Amino acid sequence: MQHRGISQVLRPQRSRVPNQKPGVFGIFTQDEMAFRIYTKKLQNAIIKFESFCQHIRRKHSTMTRNRINFSHTKWLLPLWVLLIGSIVLYMIAHAVQLSDSRHLRTLAELNAVTYGDNMIADLYAGISITDTLEQLLISADGRIDKFDTIADRMMADYVQSIQLAPGGIVTDIYSTEGNEAGKIDLIHDKDRGEIVNYGIDHDLLVIHGPFELKQGGYGIAIRNPVFLQDENGNSYFWGLTIVIIKTPEIFRDSVDSLSGFGYQYRLSKTLSPLTDEYAVVDQSEETLTDPVSYDFTLGGCSWKLEVMPTGGWKNDTLLQLIVFCDVTIILLLEVLTISILLVDEQRKKFRRLSLTDSMTGLLNRTGFNSQLEEYLEGNKQKNCVGILLDVDNFKFINDVYGHTIGDQVLLQLSQSLVQAFPDNSIIARNGGDEFCIILKDCSAEEAAPMIDAFSKASRSFSAKGVEHNYSISLGYAEYPANAEKVSDILRYADIALYEVKLQGKHGALAYRSDFHNSKRTQLGFSLSDISDNLPGAFFIYRAEKEDERILYANQEMLQLTGCTDLDDFMHFTKHQFRNLVHPEDLTQVEESIWQQIESGMNGYNDYVKYRLAVKDGTYKTVLDYGRIVESEHYGSVFYVLVVDCEFIKTHYDD
Repeated sequence: MQHRGISQVLRPQRSRVPNQKPGVFGIFTQDEMAFRIYTKKLQNAIIKFESFCQHIRRKHSTMTRNRINFSHTKWLLPLWVLLIGSIVLYMIAHAVQLSDSRHLRTLAELNAVTYGDNMIADLYAGISITDTLEQLLISADGRIDKFDTIADRMMADYVQSIQLAPGGIVTDIYSTEGNEAGKIDLIHDKDRGEIVNYGIDHDLLVIHGPFELKQGGYGIAIRNPVFLQDENGNSYFWGLTIVIIKTPEIFRDSVDSLSGFGYQYRLSKTLSPLTDEYAVVDQSEETLTDPVSYDFTLGGCSWKLEVMPTGGWKNDTLLQLIVFCDVTIILLLEVLTISILLVDEQRKKFRRLSLTDSMTGLLNRTGFNSQLEEYLEGNKQKNCVGILLDVDNFKFINDVYGHTIGDQVLLQLSQSLVQAFPDNSIIARNGGDEFCIILKDCSAEEAAPMIDAFSKASRSFSAKGVEHNYSISLGYAEYPANAEKVSDILRYADIALYEVKLQGKHGALAYRSDFHNSKRTQLGFSLSDISDNLPGAFFIYRAEKEDERILYANQEMLQLTGCTDLDDFMHFTKHQFRNLVHPEDLTQVEESIWQQIESGMNGYNDYVKYRLAVKDGTYKTVLDYGRIVESEHYGSVFYVLVVDCEFIKTHYDD
């Protein structure tokens, strides 16, 4: 059984275009959209009216040629113009009112979809907390050390508490204030047991509620069942990761924007997957009349967002606009032509923006799916290759060099994708550092040389005037050889990509059926394992005479200096190696280190003895064994082992 990980849970992207206010489709507010509709109707009416006038003139001309006395009926022409104009205006007003009501509903439906998607994204912010805890449990064989510290970093204003429930029994809660009574047996609880067991039996993340919080207000519970594997590879139920979300706080940004753009709303959900009974999660103050609704399913429950304009479904402003436009009808004809062109251009622009990634200019996932569907309509029998790739250690690049550099890497990679693959390829940024590609009318064998060359190409970015190399990993699969449906091709490409990661990254692999047997687990030792268990004090600092900034220290080093944790150690040393050395020893120690390194008398190693500062104000005599190392990301650094001389005297008598 494969379990959900952070990367495996579909994360809906917010539908908001950068630098565009939410709740506005294209460039139109409600009034602007209504005016656009009106001008279209007015244009059609004017054309009909002009046609009628031409008919009258033709008829008058015919009667004159036939010497018929028309003088006694001339007075009727202004009356006919007034009468026909009044009728046309009345018809326009009536049609516009009906059309305006329909289009207001359409606009409300579009906004309901937009903000419904935003609320889904809000909920996924809470779901991601449970997913992160699940991944930590999987990687640590069902244990989470320093739960309070981890939970504290994941807390947000909308989070009431974060909980762990091994075996279904809540044992850990953060924060504990006001949540002391929450440590209960969920599986056998009379109020929650049935819902919890349903989620466990179906391996389903369940969103339960809303319910009243003991601390005041209302909330919903997100419970994620976690399954681990024993030594025989069999799956077993470990317990639950839980987050209690405060409502409506989690939706605050979405509902404030919705209200700000003139809409009343009501958000409801079924209490649990076991009932069809809806309960209100949040709503505006006014009563809704004939609202439009957007329904979605999340956490095993059905959700409904109902929306209507604050002023109702009629817009009295339009009638005033009609009278005004009657007086200025000729001017509006000119304005109308320009407006139609601008509106159409803006509509096309908005369409392009909704389908493209704002940073790279490639298709986004929506645009990718749209083009793939279009391709499939007429090419169901043709071969194609699906590719999934990402940047190796991209999080490290962002963390060390900053997101600006990370964005430059993604932009550079996107440009190379466009250059490397055929013009008819479907290329998209899937999100984060992940890209997906469809090579049309192509087999895996034909695509292999091109894909292999692209994956192995040298890549680098510049940071502070220094070039740093980076690599990518790539997996691909072929339709119909690997997938029965083209829509499944990226799933198989993802399996191949994971195999590349397991084999050391920086490469490309085509999907094979035996890849299904691979288990997505973390291999090797983590830095925290080494830090906690290395039997000796160890730290790393920059090998620059003017900047000896400490980068890392293990647990033994923290204990040797009397510090509680790494943050405490960094605060104590002010991030500098010189603050670890007794002031009287400092000059001699630094000179000795650099003399040894520069002379090469010990290769890349140095050996010094000095008095090491302890947080309580005392000093310990230590032996320092260092080695200068070139780091890809930090330049020259010292790896240093430190041994307490008193320890040596105690354990090595001679």
